[in-house]
Amino acid sequence: MDLRGTIGQMSLQFRIFVICFVLLLNVGFFTGFNFVRVTTSLNAEGIEQNYLGNEEDEEAEIMHFKKSEQEVLTLVHNHILSLSLIFFVLGVLLYMTKVNSKTKAFLMFEPFVSLLLTFGGIYILWKGLTWFKYVIMISGSLMVFSLLLMSVLIIKDCLIPLKEKGSQEKML
Repeated sequence: MDLRGTIGQMSLQFRIFVICFVLLLNVGFFTGFNFVRVTTSLNAEGIEQNYLGNEEDEEAEIMHFKKSEQEVLTLVHNHILSLSLIFFVLGVLLYMTKVNSKTKAFLMFEPFVSLLLTFGGIYILWKGLTWFKYVIMISGSLMVFSLLLMSVLIIKDCLIPLKEKGSQEKML
């Protein structure tokens, strides 16, 4: 299979393959995002409590205990490794779209910065720099927005292929 050109120039089989990958990737990613929603309530205090605990709050509805260094390092390690690969693949696919070069450049590199700030920020928060919870919220939001926008742009280019003059769509 020849992978030169844009996604819209690829065979129907390859474009369906890419759409399936991107959709399933989003199911997995947003399942994880739902876990974050449940454990942190998507607010700064929830993020802080999830990693630093709330044992001193006798009125807390749900008791959280400070995570061990091993737990935090495992979380940071696993997420940085796996999400960097995910964003690499999405970046390669985005590179093959018709999206303008400035948007491509931003979306190809921003998730890596957000990934480092979000998960590096979790470790920094755990070490005691509690204001970093706001950096985690902002960078995490940008990372989610980037993944969603990259996915939409990739799928759009797969669904609206470029037609060369006089050529027929390659069949499955």
